[in-house]
Amino acid sequence: MRVLTMNEMSLVAGAADDCSSGGSGNNYGGVTNPSTLARDLIEIYEGLVAATSHVIERVAKAL
Repeated sequence: MRVLTMNEMSLVAGAADDCSSGGSGNNYGGVTNPSTLARDLIEIYEGLVAATSHVIERVAKAL
C-alpha cells in the first residue's frame, strides 16, 4: 500500500479547506442543524394545533 499525496488526501477528505465553514457540513435526512430540531418540531406541532383549532371553529360557526 502506498502513501497518499496531499492532493489525493484533499479529494478523499472532502476538498480540504472547503469544509471549514464553521458548520459540520452533515446532512441527516435534510436536517443540517440537529440542535434546533426539537424546537422546530414543537413549532410545527403548535402550528398544526392552531390550524386544526381554526378549522374546528369555522365549522362550528357554520353550523
